[in-house]
Amino acid sequence: MASANVYQQPMMTTELARTPLYDWHVAQGGRMVDFAGWSMPVQYTSIGEEHNATRNAVGVFDISHMGRLRFSGPNVGQFLDSIVTRRVIDLKPTQIRYGLVCNEDGGILDDVLVYGGSLDGTQPYSMVVNAGNREKIIEWLNLHAAETKVSVADDTHRTAMIAVQGPNAIALIQPLVELPSPIAHVRYYNYADGKFDGAPVLISRTGYTGEDGVEIICDADQAPKIWEHLFEEAEKRGGKACGLGARDTLRLEAAMPLYGHELSEAINPLQAGLKFAVNLGGREFIGSKALERLAQDQTQPVRVGLQLDGKRVPRQGCTVLQSEEAVGEVTSGTFSPTFQRPIAMAYVKPTAKATGTQLSVDIRGTRHPAVVVPLPFYQRGKTQ
Repeated sequence: MASANVYQQPMMTTELARTPLYDWHVAQGGRMVDFAGWSMPVQYTSIGEEHNATRNAVGVFDISHMGRLRFSGPNVGQFLDSIVTRRVIDLKPTQIRYGLVCNEDGGILDDVLVYGGSLDGTQPYSMVVNAGNREKIIEWLNLHAAETKVSVADDTHRTAMIAVQGPNAIALIQPLVELPSPIAHVRYYNYADGKFDGAPVLISRTGYTGEDGVEIICDADQAPKIWEHLFEEAEKRGGKACGLGARDTLRLEAAMPLYGHELSEAINPLQAGLKFAVNLGGREFIGSKALERLAQDQTQPVRVGLQLDGKRVPRQGCTVLQSEEAVGEVTSGTFSPTFQRPIAMAYVKPTAKATGTQLSVDIRGTRHPAVVVPLPFYQRGKTQ
């Protein structure tokens, strides 16, 4: 089963970072690849099987390569509010918000999740960032925190992160964790502190697949035991351990952007279709003035969904054409296991963005008909 080419990188000879679950992945026959400097499983069985297990039952993913940062000091909320495109100063200690970190020109440095903290510092603010951007974002945060008393701690190697996603995810998790209230009562984009097999964990109602589920942060030395327990319970429910390949096809069907594909410093959040994560007016953050100007620009390329017939998969960099004119470029493409046809996301000129617009994609010198379709391709409880 084909997946976006971000996960097709060969293993490198340089030393790669390993998650606390590396030995399990190797023992279970995981095909390991270099992803953002980490040795990660791209698949165990097939991408299609793991994708469908998540859509129909439950998938368990090692996402410990994601960066996990923790903040301390006075006025952390104010500091983060000056960095992130979305208002976070009013976050409660149980809330999470998706936002972006931009440069002064409005280009995207990363998309992040900010976890709320308490004013007295007993519950620190924290942030999850993309693996490939972790060092860049830490440097950026430290640069702008230099005149404050805010400190940034990198907890990535001290902790692990596991995602449990799919229609059976909540039923799987509920009997395994001790929480102040049932996990089903934890609202989407909220989190709770609890225990899993007696070990402290943070469980958030978040994910990157388009399905319901949770993401669990735990101490690195507790991760193997927690993972084994989750995997055993997932198998009982028709689920599987899933690699980065299925995570990519799932997020693409759900039209979730991936840094280095739909997001980069050459792209701003507004053209990426992330206006909901940009709170302009009444506040200033790095890049806000540029984004106010860009909000008036109706000429910049915009992100759209494309659907193709046949089996040929459009890849990142493929040219999108309208008649004989090149109007854009594919950023991610795959053969959708859910819809059994090629799908892609692309940036195109505004004149080519309307749903139903007939376009074509140049795949290795051959033009393949494509049509603009609404995003996301997939939504829980709905089919296209």
